[in-house]
Amino acid sequence: MREGFAARVPHLERLAKEGFLRNPLAEYERRLTSEIEMIKKMRYEGYFLIVWDFIHYARAQGVPVGPGRGSAAGSLVSYALHITDVDPLEYNLLFERFLNPERVSMPDIDIDFCMRRRGELIDYVTQKYGRENVAQIITFGTMAAKAAVKDVGRAMDIPYGEVDRLAKLIPNTLGIELKDALEEAPQLKAAVNADENLKELMAVALRLEGLSRHASTHAAGVVISPRPLSEIVPLYKTNRDEITTQFDMNALERVGLLKMDFLGLTTLTVLHDTVRMVEQNRGVKLDIDNLTLKDEETYKLFSRADTTAIFQFESHGMRDILRRYQPTRIEDLTALNALYRPGPIQGGMIDDFINRKHGKTKVTYELPQLKDILEETYGVILYQEQVMQIANRLANFSLGEADILRRAMGKKKKEEMAAQRAKFMAGSAANKIPEKKAEKIFNLMEEFAGYGFNKSHSCAYALLAYQTAYLKTHYPVEFMAALLTSEAGSTEKVVKYINEARGMSISILPPDVNESDLYFTPVGEAIRFGLAAIKNVGENTAKAIRESRLAQGEFKSLYDFCERIESRFLNKRVFESLIKSGALDSLGPRESLLASVDEALSTVQRASRMRESGQHGLFMAAAAPAPAPFELHQAEPGSEEERLASEYAMLGFYVSGHPLAKYASRLADLKVVLLDQVEGQRSGKEITIAALIVSSRPMRSRKGARWAIFTIQDMTGIQELLAFPESFARSEQMLKPGKPLLMKVRVQVEEAGTRLSLQEARLLQEISDRPANGEFRVRLDLRKLSEPAMDQLNALMADSPGSCPVVFELCRPDGSVAVMRAQQRVNPSPELVEAIRQVCGEHAVAPVGA
Repeated sequence: MREGFAARVPHLERLAKEGFLRNPLAEYERRLTSEIEMIKKMRYEGYFLIVWDFIHYARAQGVPVGPGRGSAAGSLVSYALHITDVDPLEYNLLFERFLNPERVSMPDIDIDFCMRRRGELIDYVTQKYGRENVAQIITFGTMAAKAAVKDVGRAMDIPYGEVDRLAKLIPNTLGIELKDALEEAPQLKAAVNADENLKELMAVALRLEGLSRHASTHAAGVVISPRPLSEIVPLYKTNRDEITTQFDMNALERVGLLKMDFLGLTTLTVLHDTVRMVEQNRGVKLDIDNLTLKDEETYKLFSRADTTAIFQFESHGMRDILRRYQPTRIEDLTALNALYRPGPIQGGMIDDFINRKHGKTKVTYELPQLKDILEETYGVILYQEQVMQIANRLANFSLGEADILRRAMGKKKKEEMAAQRAKFMAGSAANKIPEKKAEKIFNLMEEFAGYGFNKSHSCAYALLAYQTAYLKTHYPVEFMAALLTSEAGSTEKVVKYINEARGMSISILPPDVNESDLYFTPVGEAIRFGLAAIKNVGENTAKAIRESRLAQGEFKSLYDFCERIESRFLNKRVFESLIKSGALDSLGPRESLLASVDEALSTVQRASRMRESGQHGLFMAAAAPAPAPFELHQAEPGSEEERLASEYAMLGFYVSGHPLAKYASRLADLKVVLLDQVEGQRSGKEITIAALIVSSRPMRSRKGARWAIFTIQDMTGIQELLAFPESFARSEQMLKPGKPLLMKVRVQVEEAGTRLSLQEARLLQEISDRPANGEFRVRLDLRKLSEPAMDQLNALMADSPGSCPVVFELCRPDGSVAVMRAQQRVNPSPELVEAIRQVCGEHAVAPVGA
């Protein structure tokens, strides 16, 4: 432990020299000695050493480890052993919140690991301590109120729609029981009493509620035993052949077994990948654990609430608080982490806290002794540690006794609270604190203890959020590439983050055999899709392409590509997928490449046969003359719609553009709500959206009427849309995949999330083609527009003078659209529209109308 601390000393000395260290090094020595003595007294050193061992292994193997979580972050020994990376003295964290003599149950040290490599740590522990001595932990899913109603309804063969309606009448209060729901919701009680089947359903559900429904494996828990677990607890084999204990974590604790949590955290994977990409691309080696915590640009990102993908700070509610709060230091982020929870939100604490920060509410202290403890939180008791410090300072509680007081306040047991109050009042009297003041302070502590949060945990996660924001601020391309790679399995999140990247002026490019890696790849100030993301391609083919490029340089032509990649990696389907996704665009036009696939396959097979027969060896020239490279077939260029549809089919995303992009300015006029803004809308509100259908699930009502559940997408996100029988019948012909639609929908906020129900739909093309508002819009694709075409466009407009204003929509290479008003005015005649379409493309002219 002391060796570990010695390794931390140079960093602490540097901070002290710069004037950034809050406590002298002598205080660290005193605290370390005190903690070691306590750990030995509690016979906890073995636990620490086991945790140190597997974290040491993780760091040695390059597995990203979190800075800490839970009360363990309050331990200097944890910091010295590199179990955590939070300096507890710097942030005024208490060891006694983690471990003290009065504590009955032993605390856990929970560890966050990189999501991808968490399994390696479980394997390591299993091998080190023996397969028979290590197991994962069982967890039991119980029948909560709604689940009990649905399960019983299914068993009684009551139609799903009827049961679902009944379940929706149960209030969405966390942990509500059916007996309370029947009292709180008159509609539920009336529905049950009106139907004998539902009355029987409810009677059975009341008896089954709370029973264990199924067993599964705990997401993080691992138990380690000094001897074979089968001698201590019964074991269970899951349907995935995992061995778990039959006792849950609470029972294991009572048995006295050592439990620890190996948590997988995607944020750590993103941080690690970003740091690696920054070093590869820019030659900058970042020390993520020792970033300056005073970077102004990073706090500006928080203050702008530009926190998409920032750990713990991404939600709509948190963003609103960030804009109002304007954080400027790590302590602010720690406080917001603690405040953004149901208790403080419902208690109005957040508004009061913001007002105190900005001087709108005066900060006062009941006693001068409280200033040191509460100054950081503007006079508010926010953390559990503050409750402990107040009891220690005012009433002479030891910090261990203060921890018991904290827990008693949290549990609200009357007898225990009465004893603690008497003890606090006696201690305060001994310190000559007026009785009324002491009473008032105890009441405040009791009130805030219900809201109080573990500062150690909040501080560790604030540090993780800061690291994430720092990388997003200073290395946005690498950060977004790492983020997109981490979320590659979630279409909804990839769409969201592609839109976020474009908003940061980062172009998202299709895959390219000459630039792409397996996954999302930073290329200059843009990000390329990875080759492994292409449908039908797979990792082996992607690796073969990458390895050939690294060994022999860029592919010069389709022939060169075919000569170098073995036939086992390429067949017709793979070839077509590469072409349609845009991965071979650097070797020729997509249409010509598709027309040449047969020649390409012949070349691949011939090259593979020659390699196998050794003709590429010493006597190749004598054995057979080298065949001449084939030429690409000429083919008519396809439309933008065809190109985007092919990309979507192969990648699952629109990359080089979006079918809705050409309507951008029109949609702004129509004031449509973007799908990433739906979450904050009021339930029952009718809104207008523009989107494409990307998938559908046909359904039948109890009466046999057809309806459907659609997945829809715009440029910002994905949402579920319900088209019930009436609206489905009215709009069925339009509800086809890939068609841009303007829809009026109703917002439905449910327990499982927000959904939309269709009211009416119209084709967006028809709306945007009707002239109105006296504007003539011309869409120009800057990727295809030549100077001669621009000259022709100018001449056409000059020859059609009139009074109608002209607006240009400029489509950039990254798919985004800029709007520019022209000085000239024209007569928007059908002849002018047709002439411009001949020069600039079929969809170049879109007069605005509603």
